[in-house]
Amino acid sequence: MEGRADRLDGDRHSGAPGVAPLIGRRDLLRALDGALDATAAGAFRFVVLEGEPGAGKTRLLSELVGAAAARKLPTMTGRAAEFEQDLPFGVVIDALDDHLEEYGADLGPAAARVLGTVFPSMPAAGGDPGADDPTDLTGLARYRLYRTIRRMLEEVAGPSGLVLIFDDVHWADDASVELLDHLVRHPPRARVLVAVAYRPAQATPRLATLVETAAAHGVRVQVGPLSKTEVAEFLGPQFTGRRRDALYAASGGNPFYLEALARMGDAHAAAVGRPGEHTDDSGELPPAVQAALQAELSGLPGPALLVARAAAVAADEFEPALAAAAAEIPESAALAALDELTARDVVRPAPGGRFRFRHPLVRHATYGSAAAGWRVGVHARVARHLAELGVPATVRARHVERSGRFGDEDAIATLVEAARTVAPHAPGTAAHWLKAALELMPDGSAQRIVLLGELAKMQAISGQLAEGREAAREVLRLLPHDAHALRARATRFCAMMERLLGNPQEARGLLLAELRAMPDPRSAPAVMLRLRLVAESLMRVDFRAAQAVLDLVPDTADGWEPGLTVAVAALRPMPAYADGRVVDALRHAEAADRLISAAPDEHLAEWLDTVTWLCWTELFLGRYQDGLDRLDRVLAVARATGQSYIVPTVLAGQALAYSMLGRLGEAATAAEEAVAVSGMLRSDQTMVFALTQRCLVAGWTGAEEDALACGEAAVRTSGRSGEWWGSLARYAHAMAMVDAGDTDNGVALLREVCAEDGGLDQSTMLRACEALAGIEAARGAVDEAAHWAARAEQVAHPVLPANLALAGLARAHALRATDPAVAAEHARQAADELEAAGHRLDAGRARLRAGTAAAEIFEAAGARPLHARALREQRRVGVRVPSGGGRSGGRGAGPGGLSRRELEVARLVVEGCTNQQIAERLYLSIRTVETHLSHIFAKLGVNSRVAVVNALQQSATER
Repeated sequence: MEGRADRLDGDRHSGAPGVAPLIGRRDLLRALDGALDATAAGAFRFVVLEGEPGAGKTRLLSELVGAAAARKLPTMTGRAAEFEQDLPFGVVIDALDDHLEEYGADLGPAAARVLGTVFPSMPAAGGDPGADDPTDLTGLARYRLYRTIRRMLEEVAGPSGLVLIFDDVHWADDASVELLDHLVRHPPRARVLVAVAYRPAQATPRLATLVETAAAHGVRVQVGPLSKTEVAEFLGPQFTGRRRDALYAASGGNPFYLEALARMGDAHAAAVGRPGEHTDDSGELPPAVQAALQAELSGLPGPALLVARAAAVAADEFEPALAAAAAEIPESAALAALDELTARDVVRPAPGGRFRFRHPLVRHATYGSAAAGWRVGVHARVARHLAELGVPATVRARHVERSGRFGDEDAIATLVEAARTVAPHAPGTAAHWLKAALELMPDGSAQRIVLLGELAKMQAISGQLAEGREAAREVLRLLPHDAHALRARATRFCAMMERLLGNPQEARGLLLAELRAMPDPRSAPAVMLRLRLVAESLMRVDFRAAQAVLDLVPDTADGWEPGLTVAVAALRPMPAYADGRVVDALRHAEAADRLISAAPDEHLAEWLDTVTWLCWTELFLGRYQDGLDRLDRVLAVARATGQSYIVPTVLAGQALAYSMLGRLGEAATAAEEAVAVSGMLRSDQTMVFALTQRCLVAGWTGAEEDALACGEAAVRTSGRSGEWWGSLARYAHAMAMVDAGDTDNGVALLREVCAEDGGLDQSTMLRACEALAGIEAARGAVDEAAHWAARAEQVAHPVLPANLALAGLARAHALRATDPAVAAEHARQAADELEAAGHRLDAGRARLRAGTAAAEIFEAAGARPLHARALREQRRVGVRVPSGGGRSGGRGAGPGGLSRRELEVARLVVEGCTNQQIAERLYLSIRTVETHLSHIFAKLGVNSRVAVVNALQQSATER
């Protein structure tokens, strides 16, 4: 608290000069000191200050600034504002924007371009042409923006550390809270403390649970009222005991209320003395405090009150010229009024010749004291003033929204322009402004259906799936009954939203109802709906139903758009594969490949869901590189068209492909991004896909705890859906349990999943059988191992060599105890086939079973558990290997004793990457890359990047 409430505890002072000492709060100050000490020692901390309006959160944050300064920790502060809640990243911009010019350039042009989409001080133009598209509407772009901001914080923190403070976050926009969520889930790898203050009753559930999400990094500080003794100290000896008791009873010990009531003086003492009338934390003031503030405002001269009210409407932090325009008075008169307001401590000077109210509650009371109709006029004047200055639509939109008239085309255009501008990084705000534009638009407007479609898309992208579905249903209601093509597209979108919301029956019912209304069941619009029905059947593992619908659909027809022909071809392989008709599946996949390769992106854009099914079919067929190449294209088109709801499934497929190809670093990144985008969509189904792949990748890399956590979360989120993705989640969780040493439970779950009729796809079923054969063989259960090897041979299809190879590996497991020579031959043959197919990790596992060298394969892939096992096997047969084993943090992982991370950096140097590019590829700060390079130079005995390249090439030749 500021003003009179700043007179507190004699030995503790705020960092601001001239501010009176703090009273009480010793336990809260100790909590803040502990968090600062942890940060100064190198740890990340996320501190939450919770308290009702006026409790003193802001004052405690000022104490935090002072305590940070005493530890030589730099601070950056920002504040959200009550009447600017629709400003994207408002509180983040307030805290960071002034510092970006100094630090943003250190991150490189690509990062500067990303930051320039949000922060005014970073120009968006002139960035790296190869960087992410700043118009990307998917959650992937937002995730990468958040990751860039996190890297920037690491750069800013450097060796000194950083304290980042956000006040009044209950008023922050969704994008700012989403960024905070990212930071607590992916803490900066630097000495960073993030402190936020908010009112609990006004905080969104996501904001209120951030401190729990931060787990061990989180610190919750409850800011309660002052005690009766502290209130007496606060007021000082000039107040009598009776008056102090009355003020304490009326204020409840709330410092701001206490100060406001104390300002009233004896003339208004009658307003005090009604105890128990405290705020409910909704932002409404108790009657006594409201009366106190009104008394303060009513004592202002007329011109000063006019400017105060106009400024309260105009902006949280305002320039005199803006206040003058809002109040319709000359700027000289506004300056005189501001002198009066400053003298009475209603407003206070802010940096840059600006002003802001002494406390948000003072602005709240001032705003509420103005007549509602007059406020509309102020918003209109401010909007005109800002337009004359050439201020962007995103700044004017708030005022236009509150002053625009029904049918006002200019107001509608401003809101639409603002929405489209912020859509890539703040789709929730874009949806808000599109709704505001629609409220001003007459029902018969030709643009209404178009804007409703945009609104549905923005709501879906921002995770408002139910709202997006309702907007799409409104489009259906407005479309003429004979507009079959448009209605089919809207219906498909509604069905996808229902699917993502976990309502498959509603999705199917919606499609069937619209299909029944089609006069021609074989028309292109009818086929569009049928294809969505096929996708629904595939998700339910009802492959016969999917095939039955496809049997009614021709490959193409006159009048079809080219994309529809592609979509039909893309869906045909999966039902054939699931039915065991692998030859047909391969034939269909080749036909679809020819069509898709020849099609431009615009022909694919509407049918990315069907093309994604083709990609996953290719992955199940073991064609990982082909599937990966196509997934890359699908992702690029999804990002260009803003189809966030496709992205998690695509990224999950990429994670699977990268894993099997032995590129585990890229697999981990894809899986992590899939989880992040799924969280933004708030879709359980896509989250299960993402968590499943993250679990599997973590298992390959030896991150057992992470694998278990992701597997448990995937199974918990999927529930008992009875659909394919739920079975896949249970398979991944079972494998994580086995890897973590919980073999009995893991085997039990694997057996359960394998027993489900049609639950797992053939590829995953084969892997489960092979795993069970290996586990049972290791446990000495020869008959059980033979059983699962035989089951693998039944599942493997004879036209897929890689499948036969995995079955051969299963047989090698089963024979290793009874006939090791034959087992080794099976394993060698399997390794050759898998290597030829490009399945590097599986090939390495087969070579390990055959007793041949596989360590290099696992080391290059980052499969640490398998690498360690390969080295143990080599030592067992007398092969000399480095003592460090290449494990994370060990010595001797690479040439010259390079650690695993140093070897990664060195290999990127060989590829010709700059320090900036290495930092972006490995998600490190530039300083960390430079440190690794200095270690690499020292270990290899070189002094240049060229020499590093030569040293690694020589080492590879010697091997």
